[in-house]
Amino acid sequence: MSDLIGEKIKSLRKEKRLTLKQIADRTNLSISFISQVERSKSSITLESLKKISEALGVNPSYFFSETDRKAETKIMRNVISITNTLDNQFFYKDLSGNIENPQFNPILVLLNPGANREDSYSHSGQEFLYVLEGKLTVLIDNEEHELNPFDCIFLNSTTPHNWMNKTDSIVKFLCISSVPV
Repeated sequence: MSDLIGEKIKSLRKEKRLTLKQIADRTNLSISFISQVERSKSSITLESLKKISEALGVNPSYFFSETDRKAETKIMRNVISITNTLDNQFFYKDLSGNIENPQFNPILVLLNPGANREDSYSHSGQEFLYVLEGKLTVLIDNEEHELNPFDCIFLNSTTPHNWMNKTDSIVKFLCISSVPV
C-alpha cells in the first residue's frame, strides 16, 4: 500500500507542476524524505501524509484509494488483518469507501506497543478520536490525556497534538478528521 501512496504523491505533484522543494517548503518536511516516500524507500506517517495532502490540495484519503472515487454507499467488512499490523508501528485503514469528495476522513488506526509520533503536529481542521481497544495517550498542547475504550475526544487540529501507545498492547481507535479546504 505504501508503494501506491508514494506513486500517487509523485504523480499528483508532477500533475500540479510542483517541485520537491516547493512541497518541502509547504510541509516543513525534508526534500530527501519526500523523495524517499515517492520512491517507496521510506514509509510515511499519517501526520506527514496530512501535510503533503494539504500542500497538494487533496484529502489524505485520496492516497488510500486504489480505484476511482464513487458517490455511493459502501459497506466494508473485515477491514483489517492482524498480520498487517505487525509490520509497522502504525497501521492506517481509510474507511471512506471511495466516496467522492467526502466531507470528513474516517481512518481506523492501530498503534503497536510503544508506538508514537515523533513530534506534536498541527494542521487545519478538526479531529475526533474514538478508542475501540487499549489505552491511547493523547498529547494536546503539551498536556497528556489518557483515553480508555469507548472514550473519545474532539479537538481543533490547529492546536499542536500527538498520540501514542504507552502500553504493551495494541491500541485501536478511529480518527475522523475534517477535509482540508
